[in-house]
Amino acid sequence: MDIATIAGLVVGAFIVLAAILVGGDLLAFVDVPSTLIVLGGTLATTVIRFPLSGVLSALVLGGKVAFTHKKVEARTMIEEIAKLADIMRRNGPLGLENIEISDPLLAKGIQFISDGYEAPFIQETLERERDLELERLEEGKSIFKAMNDSAPAFGMIGTLVGLVQMLQTMDDPSTIGPSMAIALLTTLYGALIANLICTPVCDKLARKIKVEEVNSSLAIDGIMQIRENKSPNLIRELLFAYLPAKQRGEIAAEAEAQAQPA
Repeated sequence: MDIATIAGLVVGAFIVLAAILVGGDLLAFVDVPSTLIVLGGTLATTVIRFPLSGVLSALVLGGKVAFTHKKVEARTMIEEIAKLADIMRRNGPLGLENIEISDPLLAKGIQFISDGYEAPFIQETLERERDLELERLEEGKSIFKAMNDSAPAFGMIGTLVGLVQMLQTMDDPSTIGPSMAIALLTTLYGALIANLICTPVCDKLARKIKVEEVNSSLAIDGIMQIRENKSPNLIRELLFAYLPAKQRGEIAAEAEAQAQPA
């Protein structure tokens, strides 16, 4: 569970509600026509631009990434790959069977090795799976980006609708209030949906794409090195290239400290 996402949503909603309650009545900010214009319009344009199945999948994916995304540390994966390489050298491919592995792509590659598949097949299959996963994430990001663009636009459309209704009924003062409510609340709803939901989820998906690309490439390179029966230390050194320079410096300092005599 991503505590930061939940905390951000709670704080954002609390600030808006507090500002409403301090200055007036909460029910004054609830308007069904405004909600229909913004939500209905946003969903309608999104469905026009993307397949319905893609939109539904993106909504599920966005919620999953926003609330349950767990960051996989590259250094942790490197150490796991090194341990698997050690098992491979000691016990052969059959020793890799029935080992619990945290990353799904890494687990699939290790299963391919234990089943005896050739290296070109393993690499091609894993790279295809990585690319397809990145395409799904990219499509989800595009859908949330489209919703982020559409929500404020339909908020403005609702504002224009409310103003037109108000101008048409200026001779009846009782209609001015409801028309102004539509005019102003649609803009508010559109801004809230865009800035409190769509933009954060879109940014999280963009970050997820970068992390997934690095981790997947790391896993594939590690699997191919295990397939070639390279030593764990050599694999570890090769995969350290995926780490930031700061982490590599820390690892070098730790290794140097361990090498010094007590």
